[in-house]
Amino acid sequence: MIRLMLVDDHAVVRAGYRRLLDAESWCRVVAEAADGDEAYARLLDGGIDVAIVDLSLRGGSGLDAIRRMLAREPALRVLVLSMHDGASHATQALRAGALGYMTKRSEPEAIFDAIRGVALGRRMLAAEIAQTLARAAIDGDDLASRLTLREFEVLRLLAAGEPSARVADLLHLSPKTVLNHLSAIRQKLGAQSDLHLFRIAASHGLVEPVAGG
Repeated sequence: MIRLMLVDDHAVVRAGYRRLLDAESWCRVVAEAADGDEAYARLLDGGIDVAIVDLSLRGGSGLDAIRRMLAREPALRVLVLSMHDGASHATQALRAGALGYMTKRSEPEAIFDAIRGVALGRRMLAAEIAQTLARAAIDGDDLASRLTLREFEVLRLLAAGEPSARVADLLHLSPKTVLNHLSAIRQKLGAQSDLHLFRIAASHGLVEPVAGG
């Protein structure tokens, strides 16, 4: 029996996945969380084998949640289930420690296979994600390869419209550190203005989808 935690800021989405997963005999949803802090608290209760994590959490970052949970419980397996299908998001999720990355367009059977594979310690990627990562590697157009995990998180949250002070709070950083990261991001990406930086972020899929991610 694989014990699961669902981490998604949409209650309706969690309810849908719970119904889908509870119908299976080989797994059981034992915890739910709407944000990174709640996920961390649920993790401390124990009894979780696999965390299924959305990257776009209200009031925080799924990447930061993954990093924090794995720092506390290295044996935890993490499967990302996101609207984002770009190479940058997938690369940074894997860097943060996720073993698998599926999209919310994936078929249920593919998600089931990914959960079982991740529980066994295997790398599991949606077919479209694997292809996107391969293309980015060949073309050298992966934004994530130019930014650290922290820089990527800062850029993603700023692109989503969060002010720098709020980004600092969400990522447990000082405002000065966020500004230092922003300066490094601009230099690495050759951004000549905030608008130019936003356009770069948008071109790599960092601007949040309307329906959430």
